[in-house]
This record gives sequence, structure tokens and C-alpha cells, in this order.
Amino acid sequence: MAYEVGFKPAALRQLRKLEAAVQSTILADIELLAENPRPDGCKKLKGETDLYRIRVASQYRVVDEIQDQQLLVTVVKVGHRREVYR
Repeated sequence: MAYEVGFKPAALRQLRKLEAAVQSTILADIELLAENPRPDGCKKLKGETDLYRIRVASQYRVVDEIQDQQLLVTVVKVGHRREVYR
């Protein structure tokens, strides 16, 4: 049972602003979310209902929304750890 992975438009813009090497690393980790939407190290964000974050390359974060009923993972934010939670 694979999940479908989608992006919010703002997340795509944030991803495009990053360096090419970082983009490829982040995209590889995002593709893995289709098979396992909650990988090791995935944490639920406090105060949010369905938002989770994964760490990528120790300095970057991907915030995603997981909808188990529709088998859908939507990437909400992508960025450096100091900026992504704002």
C-alpha cells in the first residue's frame, strides 16, 4: 500500500531555492515517504493535528501532512532548520 506524495506550491518554491545537491538529497528522502510515511526519526509537530517533520542532511527539515484515510502525504514546507518552523 503505497502513499501518494504531493507538494503544496509554497513547498516547491522553497525547494527550488536550495542548492542542487541539497535538492537531490531532499527529493530522495521525500520519494521514500511513499513507502513509509513515518520513517525513523519522524516526529509529530506539537500543537498541530497531522503535521510531521523529517530531518534531511542534519540541517534541513521537511514538514509534511499525512492523511492515512486517503493514503496521501503532502509536503507543506522545506527548508533550513532555523527557518522552517516560523
